[in-house]
Amino acid sequence: MQLLNVAAFCFALTCALFLYSLNYETRRLEASVQSMERAADKARRDIAVLKAERGHLSRPDRIDGLARQQGLGPPRPSQFPSLVDGGAAASQQGN
Repeated sequence: MQLLNVAAFCFALTCALFLYSLNYETRRLEASVQSMERAADKARRDIAVLKAERGHLSRPDRIDGLARQQGLGPPRPSQFPSLVDGGAAASQQGN
């Protein structure tokens, strides 16, 4: 009978230690998941800001003003390769 009591005590102690370590591991994993969720939320906010900045920077009226300040103008027909010669004139201009 005493052997059964000792075995039950060892089993209870082993289960308690196992449950303690399982609880600790669960809390560590939960903290890790929360950290990743915060990083994902920050990345989503950063993406939204970058999309807004891209929308602002790619406005045609803004780009047109900057291009004119640098002396650029609308493309001329002579700048496009002719389809008749198969673009040979464009490749010769690049050399």
